[in-house]
Amino acid sequence: MRWSVFDSPIGELSVAVDDDGLCRLRFGAIELGPDRVRDDLLIAAEEQLKAYFAGELTQFDLPLSVRGGSQFERAVWERLKQIPYGEMQTYGDVAKAVGDPGAARAVGVACNRNPIAVIVPCHRVVGAGGKMVGFGGGIPLKRHLLELEARVTIETQWL
Repeated sequence: MRWSVFDSPIGELSVAVDDDGLCRLRFGAIELGPDRVRDDLLIAAEEQLKAYFAGELTQFDLPLSVRGGSQFERAVWERLKQIPYGEMQTYGDVAKAVGDPGAARAVGVACNRNPIAVIVPCHRVVGAGGKMVGFGGGIPLKRHLLELEARVTIETQWL
């Protein structure tokens, strides 16, 4: 894996790519070795994330390399990519969509294990009744991402 760390409005982000695509996004900085290599995919990921945070990008266009995870987790991660920008679904909604209506808690675990947060938008999944629960980056960060998307959606619809 090749890693890059950059500043964003939500703090430092660490992004990793492999030969197949973007494979990790972590909140905070990781320690980079002295032989740090920047390639086109790392640069594209950083540019797209910066555009997202600036409210200029609503759909990521990056090849993803999702490895690991159980069959259920991978189904949840695929479903997360289908939640439209600026919208939310509950853990129960996602459980139903992947064919296991009683698995809302397991969806929460899968969201927590999502290796490519933000780009695979686990922040768009909320508790029943829209309750703000669970997020690897913390609830304030989840709220920030949802508010960003809501603001951009409203601005886009009214301009």
